[in-house]
Amino acid sequence: MGKGAAAERFFSDKETFHDIAQVASEFPGAQHYVGGNAALIGQKFAANSDLKVLLCGPVGPKLHELLDDNVFVPPESLQEVDEFHLILEYQSGEEWGQLKAPHANRFIFSHDLSNGAMNMLEVFVSSLEEFQPDLVVLSGLHMMEGQSKELQRKRLLEVVTSISDIPTGIPVHLELASMTNRELMSSIVHQVFPAVTSLGLNEQELLFLTQSASGPHSSLSSWNGVPDVGIVSDILFWILKEHGKSKSRASDLTRIHFHTLVYHILATVDGHWANQLAAVAAGARVAGTQACATETIDTSRVSLRAPREFMTSHSEAGSRIVLNPNKPVVEWYREGISFYFTPVLVCKDPIRTVGLGDAISAEGLFYSEVHSHY
Repeated sequence: MGKGAAAERFFSDKETFHDIAQVASEFPGAQHYVGGNAALIGQKFAANSDLKVLLCGPVGPKLHELLDDNVFVPPESLQEVDEFHLILEYQSGEEWGQLKAPHANRFIFSHDLSNGAMNMLEVFVSSLEEFQPDLVVLSGLHMMEGQSKELQRKRLLEVVTSISDIPTGIPVHLELASMTNRELMSSIVHQVFPAVTSLGLNEQELLFLTQSASGPHSSLSSWNGVPDVGIVSDILFWILKEHGKSKSRASDLTRIHFHTLVYHILATVDGHWANQLAAVAAGARVAGTQACATETIDTSRVSLRAPREFMTSHSEAGSRIVLNPNKPVVEWYREGISFYFTPVLVCKDPIRTVGLGDAISAEGLFYSEVHSHY
């Protein structure tokens, strides 16, 4: 909260968690929303009436009732009780003890064992044959932090096997989330990344990823204010160069959608994706509208806080870019990888920040064209 950084943690004490969840849930002003990254991404897609969504995950009665009619849940995914994630939202300038939040954000905690064990993954993959999807989105790997080391290792191998069972030619997007376990993060990078096509993450996840897998700028302990564009771009470049698709590597990874409060970057390996300029712009637009809960961008309620000029890299490949308001999406290229940068019109008084990353990734995917030869 002191840094205004998004975070999520596993709450290990089951009884205490259920007590807190019950009190929170029965509180007169309590608000119940669809929760979980996959469900939120599914909801965002389902808002387009011509899209059909298959959602697999532990779905209890309350969640089922909240889901859009276009979201289909296989019977095996239904369970008798809901899992709860508790969200603590705070506004910019809000104080708690000695701390004062520099901007609005949220802290999430849960005791969610069924998501943590990735219980529904096999059900999901077996449902795909009938559903015939054009896109698969996975999330929740961060919830494995509540599992023992042995279980994490075993389950991660099964996750990779399940992903490889998804019919060839269907792009698979993985949405990352807040983590603290470096070993698990490193295993995800080395085992899961090559099996997926696309990634979505924020600045906390990106920095933790490079620290865990000894990537560029990994000695940086935390971001100082707005994440430096050149540093972000160097790490994205390294992920795609070291763990992405190439002639010499059996990896499918060709796309990363990065989001931080004030700007977004989409990076793609050339030849696999199209319409990425529109995709990154759409993601930025939804960040402004969803946080403010408005249909369109309300200019009186947003501010432009992106850097007006920046270096595209801190290596010799870097060039200086000055933002042009008439052409807000900036493109640059580096060794067969294209970068698309957009500033975000940031909501000044957000109604809620939870699920923003999911909406940004969903919108970016919705506008993305994937080349079928992949």
